[in-house]
Amino acid sequence: MSDDDSTLPAVSNEAPRRQRPKPGERRNQILQALAEMLQAPQADRITTAALAGRLQVSEAALYRHFAGKAQMYEALIDFIEHSLFTLANQAIEREPDPATQFSRVVALVLQFGERNPGMSRVLAGDALVHEDARLHQRVNQCLERLESLLRQPARALAEQRGEPAPTVAAQARASLALSVVVGRLNRYARTGFQRLPTEHLEATLSGLLA
Repeated sequence: MSDDDSTLPAVSNEAPRRQRPKPGERRNQILQALAEMLQAPQADRITTAALAGRLQVSEAALYRHFAGKAQMYEALIDFIEHSLFTLANQAIEREPDPATQFSRVVALVLQFGERNPGMSRVLAGDALVHEDARLHQRVNQCLERLESLLRQPARALAEQRGEPAPTVAAQARASLALSVVVGRLNRYARTGFQRLPTEHLEATLSGLLA
């Protein structure tokens, strides 16, 4: 910018117009704000009034994008599912060794939860207490899908090791892994995000593969 004052723009007496968000932008802003509010340790139940206040909009503005708070949580769960299963499927496709596949999937879920505290509360169910019952069903479906995915490398590993009942072994190992994941995410929320889900990760993975 030149030091010559003549190059400065003319001052307008009109108030600057507030730019309207692009299509889909406001929806993403709402979900981002909800996820951020869930990151507060021991957060109270989030209301649409509090969410609207954080975004400095009216509650009516929220309802132009979502039918209600339950639909907002459903959108977060959709994002969690898409993120996790995209990464998990990539890990399985890229790694030929079933033990490595299994470890990578468990690790990425724990790492995702650690990097996204608010979403880890949704995945663990902690954020859904007192919310619509169908949200718990959606999370359960997500976790069941994760367990089913883990059974694939678990079965291949059991067959590779020559275990007598590979299907049973795979079900047991996948179930145990899911219990560890959910337990770690619950502890993460319960401790105000102090006890990290990836704590002693290598030793944990070794124990699951033993």
